[in-house]
Amino acid sequence: MGAGAQLTVTDKRRAMRHPVDYKVIGDHRSLGDVHLHIVNISAQGFMATTDRELDKGERVNVRLPAIGRIEAYLIWSTEDRCGYQFERIVRLDEFVNLIDELQPNPRLRRSR
Repeated sequence: MGAGAQLTVTDKRRAMRHPVDYKVIGDHRSLGDVHLHIVNISAQGFMATTDRELDKGERVNVRLPAIGRIEAYLIWSTEDRCGYQFERIVRLDEFVNLIDELQPNPRLRRSR
């Protein structure tokens, strides 16, 4: 992949993350289905584990509750974890609804 992702969203790795346990199948343009296990999420992106190796800048489309289909770019990866940034910031009302669906235990939700 040439120059990598051209993101309009600034890198905000310090954004508040919410722990989740959510498995999703992403759609990669050349690899097809990519199984992701999302372990934390923010309005800007998510961290996941996967068994596929992708290069920085590669894109995966995922379908998330309350948000629907959204494209995510691989920002970093290690042996067993990878960090994705959404192609856009998720609106606050959508994000609150997403967390309510992905993390139904209110004790594990961070305060808002």
